[in-house]
Amino acid sequence: MDYKGTAQELMEKSGGIGNIKAVGHCATRLRFTLFDKEQADMEAIKKVDGVLGAIYATGQVQIVLGKELIPVYTAAAEIYDAAGGGETAMGDGSAKKEKKTLAGYANDVVGFVAGAVSPLVPGLIGGGMLKVLLLLLTYAFPAFGDSSTYVILSWVANAPFYFMPIFVAYGAAKQLNSTPVYAMAGAASLLTPAFTEMVASGEAITILGIPVRLVKYQQQLLPALLIAVACCYIEKWLNKHVPRIFKSIFVGMGAMGLSMILGFTVLGPMGSYVGSAISGVFVWLGAYAGFAAVAVLAGCMPWLVMTGMHHAISPFMAQSIADPGYDPIFRPSFILHNMAEGGACLGVGLRTKNMAFRSEVFSLAFGCIVAGVTEPAIYGVNLKLKKPMYGVMAGGAVGGIVTGLLGARAYTMGYSTIMALPIFQDTILAMVIGIAVTIVVSAAVTFFLGFEENGDAGKETKKQDEKTENGKTKKTVYSPLNGKAIPLREVDDPLFAEGTMGVGVGIEPEAGMLYAPADGVVAALFPTGHAVGLQTPDGMEILLHIGINTVNMEGKGFRPLVEQGTQVKAGDPLIEFDLKAIKEAGCRATTMVLVSNVAVLGEMSSPVIGEVKAQDMLYYFQ
Repeated sequence: MDYKGTAQELMEKSGGIGNIKAVGHCATRLRFTLFDKEQADMEAIKKVDGVLGAIYATGQVQIVLGKELIPVYTAAAEIYDAAGGGETAMGDGSAKKEKKTLAGYANDVVGFVAGAVSPLVPGLIGGGMLKVLLLLLTYAFPAFGDSSTYVILSWVANAPFYFMPIFVAYGAAKQLNSTPVYAMAGAASLLTPAFTEMVASGEAITILGIPVRLVKYQQQLLPALLIAVACCYIEKWLNKHVPRIFKSIFVGMGAMGLSMILGFTVLGPMGSYVGSAISGVFVWLGAYAGFAAVAVLAGCMPWLVMTGMHHAISPFMAQSIADPGYDPIFRPSFILHNMAEGGACLGVGLRTKNMAFRSEVFSLAFGCIVAGVTEPAIYGVNLKLKKPMYGVMAGGAVGGIVTGLLGARAYTMGYSTIMALPIFQDTILAMVIGIAVTIVVSAAVTFFLGFEENGDAGKETKKQDEKTENGKTKKTVYSPLNGKAIPLREVDDPLFAEGTMGVGVGIEPEAGMLYAPADGVVAALFPTGHAVGLQTPDGMEILLHIGINTVNMEGKGFRPLVEQGTQVKAGDPLIEFDLKAIKEAGCRATTMVLVSNVAVLGEMSSPVIGEVKAQDMLYYFQ
């Protein structure tokens, strides 16, 4: 194959290099991120020699190339870079603008803000929990509070909050596909010691004759967002109009300088005032309607989590911690929801007559309450059994009323677990009472409503005998996961659903561990850890692909436990993955269990559909 020629042809049929924002690939597909999808001729792409299939999804043309993937990707990347792809990626204005409704623009804004704040949240939680640890240590050892160790660790704990504008600017720039360091440098200038001293002294200053507002920007969110947006558009304009030979000199200088003139005079103060107004709303809600706000949010939280809409709350949570300095609504709601999921599991465990299932749901309850991990409980028990979801909603709502009336407030960020109670400081007793009420109510409602034990939950499989029998004479593929097997045609990805990548099933996983579905050798392991290929002694080529579009996560949330060339036995752990991280990235966790060389294996059995455990038989060839 002429790899360069194929790459060139695929790029032309995707609208040309000017229409391509980025070139990438995953375990199975070449991916072009486009400015304008209408310029891509999908039918023509499918007819290119060597292309096995193609779809347009998540803003990308995704092209299946099989074993030719890496050489074609390499050629495409070289062509793209040689044509100034980095500059093209800033946009040339050729993309068509799609008509949007007001709701569409609102969704874009919420998505942008949530995406910009997301990289910051782990740092805020880490710093918040470190503050909690230091507080506990000073209670246990009062002299520790006067030590240099305490002082230095306090600097570390406070850094994510103090330098919040810099981290927000980074996240916003990544969302806008601009150069992060320009926006970060602009935000950092708001925090320089010299400017901070001028603000404290009240000394009047100007820039180009324009008065500079003396505002404290530490721990502020919106000024950094506005500056990052301005910096992005200035950078795009300069990239478009500055001759290439001068770009290295003028683009960065202009983007940083112009955006910060606007930042010091207009955008920073505007963001600060809007942030203060939002903080005023939080203060009012906490003082006069906190119990209703927490009750509604905690009661609706399971549905927000399942739709991914809970991520939109992160910016408001960060803003409330920064100003007014406490959160009376969002973190209490998140914690109460986790407690309610755990309480519902306790109710299921107390009601069920299946001892094995009881042990399982009690373990899930512990995970919700102590570890703050709810997805296995939501999808594996409460949603599947339906009625326990009423218990979750009732427990969250009643607990929200109690915590709101008692005045529970989170004073720093923390995980949504009972272990984070110290973040509530002097209102910790109010939160303890609210948690106890939530667990009791959700468990009681679930217990008294009951549920159908129709064999779907707690079902003990009888596949082990099948495994022993079939394993001797048939080429058998066993389940690599605990979860629910679905027909391949129902997978939410046309290339998998149409069988382009092979035959098999999809599995909606209940836990984040992928096991070997057969004896064999690891023939391929993608660097991001989301896909692995096995070659079995009886000739099967098995592809295990965790999630849909999870290549975009760039390996975050995936931990391979084997290397390419490793010999494995059926049931050996292959990859550990984080279901929560997959959901937070906006991806589906559906895992494909495929055999790609079915033509040489013979007739395939009807695959098992429904609840499966790891090492249950899925299908076989004979």
